[in-house]
Amino acid sequence: MTGEARGVLLTVAYDGRPFSGFAIQPNQRTVAGELLGALRAIDPAIREVRGASRTDAGVHARGQRVAFDSAAGLPARGWALATARHLPDEIAVRRAAFVRAGFVPRFESRGKHYRYLLLRDPVRDPFWTGRAWRLEGLGEDALAVAGQEAALAVGTHDFAAFRSSADERVSTVRTLRRVEVSVDPGDDRFVRIDVEGDAFLHNMVRILVGTIVDVARGRRPPGAIARALTSRDRRDAGITAPGEGLYLERVLLEDEGTEGWPGG
Repeated sequence: MTGEARGVLLTVAYDGRPFSGFAIQPNQRTVAGELLGALRAIDPAIREVRGASRTDAGVHARGQRVAFDSAAGLPARGWALATARHLPDEIAVRRAAFVRAGFVPRFESRGKHYRYLLLRDPVRDPFWTGRAWRLEGLGEDALAVAGQEAALAVGTHDFAAFRSSADERVSTVRTLRRVEVSVDPGDDRFVRIDVEGDAFLHNMVRILVGTIVDVARGRRPPGAIARALTSRDRRDAGITAPGEGLYLERVLLEDEGTEGWPGG
């Protein structure tokens, strides 16, 4: 049964290791490409998928938001379950809901929550290869320094020093509500760096994490984030942390949709 096209909003989780990022790229395996192929197996008329975040190669997500339009008469439950049958194991649809046609999650975002995972382990753990950045030299004193450095990024600042050279956006002012360093309560080998804000520049979280780690390990003096915010010079910030430790945890939207499955 078909009718007027309506928007569908998916919450998607994925292991980013096998993909060249979220956005569709020629001759590359991407998350959006796999999603579009799975959706077109259900409704060949679907033209595109619209994501909330263009995560880079190797970056993971637990709460990516993806919208598309379709005139197929499936309920939200049908979209979630039918799409799952056509997706690889590395991608899962966690929720489906209906929104207005043409809904673009990126423009409806009220904020995003990213988490970066550091693994404090002197030897390689095969279960976390490609899922966390393994480091040494992050004892309790270093973590205290890391927490103090992270706090310098909270607030509204010009984050021009914390973006890649590929980011050509004119406005580089962003607001971060939380930048917090903590030890995972279930496994103290893991250090979590949680970053929440209204919007982000390309590689912004990874450069923030790299700067925090550089300061914690004594490779840059404390206050590096403050100096980079003032100078707006990329050279004053730290390294770009590898993509493998970064997770898009959640995207907050103005419209979470209706008739959602599972849950309201």
